[in-house]
Amino acid sequence: MNRIDLHGIGMTSQRTRERLIQRLVDQGVSDMAVLDVMRTTPRHLFLDEAMAHRAYEDVALPIGFQQTLSQPYVVARMTELLLAAGPRSRVLEVGTGSGYQTAILAQLVDEVYSVERIKSLQQKARQRLRTLKLRNVHMNHADGAMGWEECGPFDGILVTAAPEQIPEDLLLQLSTGGRMVIPVGGEYQHLQVVTRTHEGYETDIVEAVYFVPLCSGKEK
Repeated sequence: MNRIDLHGIGMTSQRTRERLIQRLVDQGVSDMAVLDVMRTTPRHLFLDEAMAHRAYEDVALPIGFQQTLSQPYVVARMTELLLAAGPRSRVLEVGTGSGYQTAILAQLVDEVYSVERIKSLQQKARQRLRTLKLRNVHMNHADGAMGWEECGPFDGILVTAAPEQIPEDLLLQLSTGGRMVIPVGGEYQHLQVVTRTHEGYETDIVEAVYFVPLCSGKEK
């Protein structure tokens, strides 16, 4: 895993960032490693300049292509859930998007394998991660619902868009003892944690959420 050296990087005051972290704590996020990474990762770098002034609000923000940069609480909560049963070594991220969730994961796990179906988003995300010198991220332009079979199995899978049902390919790429954090549903969605055991899969429903739908295929 890598950590960002933020010397010289910053657009908003540390006080603004600390207010966001306190809000996450107030909402129940308690993993100190996750909070520390959220505190030091420059979220404004993952937005177009016109939206950057809102980077440290606890809201989802548009990044183009009908996609969003997830609300900080959701990023923190999903990351915390992924790591709740212990460290993860190889994590598949379905939906690179802006690259912000990718950057958070890259500082907390050994290797991140991130799949994005929209090429333009992936290219921007790759540049941002290079700027932040996060070198343990592997990227693939592909249909996220198919996962990344040749690089699996994974002891963690984090999905940033909502399928109606959990894709079978993702379940099969989860190693025994691995955890998947995924929003599931259509109009009404719930965040679920799926753990693969020797006997099968155990699913816990965590809370109501709202994500863009998980779409198939690839785009430029």
